[in-house]
Amino acid sequence: MTDAAQSEFRSGFVCFVGRPNTGKSTLTNALVGTKVAITSNRPQTTRHTIRGIVHRPDFQIVLVDTPGLHRPRTLLGKRLNDLVRDTYSEVDVIGLCIPADENIGPGDRWIYEQIRDVAPRTTLVVIVTKIDKVSKERVAEQLVAVHELVGDTAAEIVPVSATRGDQVDILIDVLAGQLPPGPAFYPDGELTDEPEEVLMAELIREAALEGVRDELPHSLAVVIEEIEERSGRPADDPLIDVHAVLYVERDSQKGIVIGKGGARLKEVGTVARTQIEKLLGTKVYLDLRVKIAKNWQRDPKQLGRLGF
Repeated sequence: MTDAAQSEFRSGFVCFVGRPNTGKSTLTNALVGTKVAITSNRPQTTRHTIRGIVHRPDFQIVLVDTPGLHRPRTLLGKRLNDLVRDTYSEVDVIGLCIPADENIGPGDRWIYEQIRDVAPRTTLVVIVTKIDKVSKERVAEQLVAVHELVGDTAAEIVPVSATRGDQVDILIDVLAGQLPPGPAFYPDGELTDEPEEVLMAELIREAALEGVRDELPHSLAVVIEEIEERSGRPADDPLIDVHAVLYVERDSQKGIVIGKGGARLKEVGTVARTQIEKLLGTKVYLDLRVKIAKNWQRDPKQLGRLGF
C-alpha cells in the first residue's frame, strides 16, 4: 500500500434503522464508547436524530440514530417516519438492525423494502444485533435468514452484541471501509452534536420510561424550561438548576409518572440527575413537574411547541 493510500482519511454518515427496539441506541452508545442515545426496552424511545461520533486516526464515523420506522397511527408517528426517510437519502451507509432473538417478520421486510425504495444507491450493511441472547446455532440460522431477505444488496452482514461488546470493533472497521475519502466533520474528542438541553430532556424521558406500562411511552414528552447556574456558590463548587416539565396526554398517565405520594417522580429525578451530572460534569439540582397536554401527538400546534 502506498503512503498516499495509507494516509487517506475517510469520513461519512451512518444511519442505523430497523423496527423499534432492535438495539439501535445501545449500538450507537457502544460504538461511540459513551452514552449519547437513550436506551429503553420500550419501543419508539428515540425521538430525535442523535448523532454519535466515532473517532479513529484514519477515519471518522458520524452515527445518526433515528426513531424506529413503523406504520404510523398519529401525526407524531408520521413526522417521525418522515424524519427517518429524509435521513436515508443523506447518509453514506445504512445499517439495518435485525435482532438475533426474533424471527424475521413482516416489519423487517417492510423496512428493507422502504430502504431499497427510498435509497436504492446507498450502501447497505445488515447488523444482526443481540447475539448474546441466543446460541451460536441460532445466530447462524439468523444469518442465513438475513441473507435470504437481502440477497446481494448488502455489502456486509455483521453479527454483534452491543451490551457485551462482541464484534463491535469489527463492525466499526466494516462501516469505516464503506465511507468515502474526506475530512473530519467534527473536532477530535467531540462525541455528539446534540445540544445539552436535548440530551438532558432525553435522559429524563429515559428515566421516566423505565419499568412503566405500555400506555405511556408514546404519550410522554419532556421540555427543559430553564437551565441556570445557582448564584452565590463558590467557584470550585458550582450548582446548575435545571427545571423540566414532563408532558402526558391524560390524567391517569400523570398518576403513573408521579407514583404513590410522588415516589416514582422522585426516583425518576434521582436517576436522571445522576446522568445529567455526568453529562455536564457538575452538580445539578433537578426540578421536575408533570403537566397534561391533551392529545398532543395529534395536534400540530402542540407538536411544534414540544419540539416536533
